[in-house]
Amino acid sequence: MAVLAETSSAILERNREVIPGGVVSLNRCIDPVRSFVRAKGAYLYDAEGRRYIDYHAAFSPYLLGHCDADVDGAVIESIQSGQSLMGAGPTTWEGELARLLVECVPTLDKVQITNTGSEATFYAIRLARAATGRDGVVVMQGGYNGWHNDVAFNLQDPAAAMREDPISGELPLRPISAGIPASVRGDVHAVHYNDLPAVESVFKTGLIAAIILEPVLQNIGIVKPQPGYLQGLRELCDRHGVVLIFDEVKTGFRHALGGYQSLCGVRPDLSSFGKAVANGYPLGVIGGKREYMDYFTHSDPKKKAMIGGTYNAHPVPVAAAIATLKKLRDGAHTIYPGLERLGARMEEGLRRLFAQHRITATVARQGSAFTAYFMDHAPRDWRDIAEHHNFDFDLKYRKALIEQGVFHFPGATKQGSLSTAHTEGDVDETLVITDRVLRGLKA
Repeated sequence: MAVLAETSSAILERNREVIPGGVVSLNRCIDPVRSFVRAKGAYLYDAEGRRYIDYHAAFSPYLLGHCDADVDGAVIESIQSGQSLMGAGPTTWEGELARLLVECVPTLDKVQITNTGSEATFYAIRLARAATGRDGVVVMQGGYNGWHNDVAFNLQDPAAAMREDPISGELPLRPISAGIPASVRGDVHAVHYNDLPAVESVFKTGLIAAIILEPVLQNIGIVKPQPGYLQGLRELCDRHGVVLIFDEVKTGFRHALGGYQSLCGVRPDLSSFGKAVANGYPLGVIGGKREYMDYFTHSDPKKKAMIGGTYNAHPVPVAAAIATLKKLRDGAHTIYPGLERLGARMEEGLRRLFAQHRITATVARQGSAFTAYFMDHAPRDWRDIAEHHNFDFDLKYRKALIEQGVFHFPGATKQGSLSTAHTEGDVDETLVITDRVLRGLKA
């Protein structure tokens, strides 16, 4: 591949003249600086012409790999066929996508389509408030459910900041952004993941409209629910009249065609999807039980929840989503077992290497998503990670892998993501490079 005239660092500096931070999503700021100019399948290529085996996958949407030919072909066809943003009346493509979603995820009675996962979680909370007449929202410490004010709290806080109330188990709120009104904070309640007593205590206030969570915490790697936890949440929500929202933006379609909810056997009231649903094209989904989704069209104006968006169900990302879902649906019997085999190959190889080099580490995995924690056990919540994970070693490990041509996001505990474009050869090459990296770090 030809090397561009500008280096990655030069591109960043030039961008900074007109973009705060040099990138349009500050979550994408990375060290070491890499400006990727092309992607295909399982690989990324930077401005200097270097190739990387990609396990970041743009925060995980590329389940079929970058620039999948079938998905891109459907997008090109939609453009060439004259499909356009109409801005008025129903379209055939939004109906086709909605029917596919309902077919693939049996717990969805109805859906609405958004542009992003953050929008989908925003609308899920709005529906819950409309249905319950309450304002309170429970979020997970370490979970990420979008950028909006109702959920922008308590991400990767230091252990010392997580002093829960000794009676309720509730955690002090820590906003992740300036500009969040103080008035919002009274309606948001943070608890540790896997802590049912804390959830029950907050529910007893009678103020809670919804609890929202990733069923597997994948913002901080792979933190799985303890046995009975998700079932316990379902029972508590039923008992206290609280809406259970599963944020499946990361888990949906990556772990199963029916979402992680189809694996755990717990039906949420509402669900949000994104990322893998359109294999990297911008699209989100809010869906769930008819009794809640119908608040979008409630006959009582005082109970009707507004939804709008000029670009909702834009034909380009919808074409991508239709092609993606059809490919996943028609190939589910081979795609998901194949991803499981690749994931197991990666997990077993990493475990072997960490043991061989006498490095304290645990590999957590759910299907095609995996994370190495540099601690002696799989974590049960963010507090566990904050107290036991070796963050310094994690960052050194990731940066060394990048220098050797394996791209994980250079941020501690971020998940790795396999795709159908990865091969056993890619995994084996990654393990060879990892062996070399670990030798260097130990030296």
